[in-house]
Amino acid sequence: MAAKPAENAKRTTKAETTPRRAAPSKNTPAKATPGKVTLADVALVAGVDRSVVSRVINNDPKLNIRPDTRQRVLDTIGKLGYRPNAAARSLRTARSNMIGLFIPDFANPVYAEIIKGTETAASSLGYGLMTASSEGLRRGVERYMDLFGQSRVDGLLFAGDEAGRALDQMRSLRLPWLLVNRRAAGSDRYVILDDEHGSQLAVDHLVALGHRDIAHIAGPETADTARRRRIGYTSAMTEAGLVADPRLIVHADYTPAGGHAALEELLDTGTGPRPTAVFVANVASAVGVLHALHARGVRVPEDMSVIAVHDMPLAGHLVPALTTVRMPLGELGARAVSLLVASTPEDSVTEVVAAPAQVVVRESTAPPPA
Repeated sequence: MAAKPAENAKRTTKAETTPRRAAPSKNTPAKATPGKVTLADVALVAGVDRSVVSRVINNDPKLNIRPDTRQRVLDTIGKLGYRPNAAARSLRTARSNMIGLFIPDFANPVYAEIIKGTETAASSLGYGLMTASSEGLRRGVERYMDLFGQSRVDGLLFAGDEAGRALDQMRSLRLPWLLVNRRAAGSDRYVILDDEHGSQLAVDHLVALGHRDIAHIAGPETADTARRRRIGYTSAMTEAGLVADPRLIVHADYTPAGGHAALEELLDTGTGPRPTAVFVANVASAVGVLHALHARGVRVPEDMSVIAVHDMPLAGHLVPALTTVRMPLGELGARAVSLLVASTPEDSVTEVVAAPAQVVVRESTAPPPA
């Protein structure tokens, strides 16, 4: 009989020397391992259901919880360093939360503002942004469309003139898509700026200074933006009681080299009165115009005034500082994203951004020479 208590005592001693596993507490994730925090971990620490955490992460508009509860979940996500599994999330929702954007030329500073507005709006709506140049698209439409298709982007934005060639492929992908500041035959999905009004502002500024012989360095004849700016120039000249002399209109690429060549052509072949002012369809072209005038010994603005569509920080540092028409490029990019994510491939989407343009007066414009 005496042996049993001793045996029991021995067992008790063995149990007491064996480390016990601590029970999960309310504030300690039960399954968290370094570098791999789960949705369940966040829910446990925040004191909510897993579905609540998931709906907070996905910004579910139908989720009805107290603001302090939502903030507690967000704080817990940050404290634990939780990162959603993007691949699993994409498989569950059949969405990538990515938007594709084609830009004509990354070297053109004008598009930096469009990209900035697009990226800001996309981020606020929970999307990432993938960009590619239209130069690459021009060399291989199929290759780039296949790339974006395989990447499972949820929508496509096209800011380049090559978009017209890709319309059939965009429709075949069954994704929402939108032309940005471009229109193309056969497309009723675009968002543009009021380029005619921008041209009106430029011409009105020059007319108010006293100019009557106003030349126009237009954009490429195939570009929709160039056509609209030329229409605005012609209309503004007519409204001012002036003649839009065809001899004073030269087309150029939206590059400094294009603007330089167009200005030389204007001065070398012009048979009419020499213009006292030049309205340039794009700020990048205007850089070349200023360089060509300087090389010719034509003083700006004493001999000839120059104004251009679009503004950029560099414009204020040119010699002379360039007068521009600031167009709402950031608003254009942001509005394009909003319209894209709210539409289906079958919707008709046609909009002119309502944000106003404005003339930024600097040193390159002045009254004409006496």
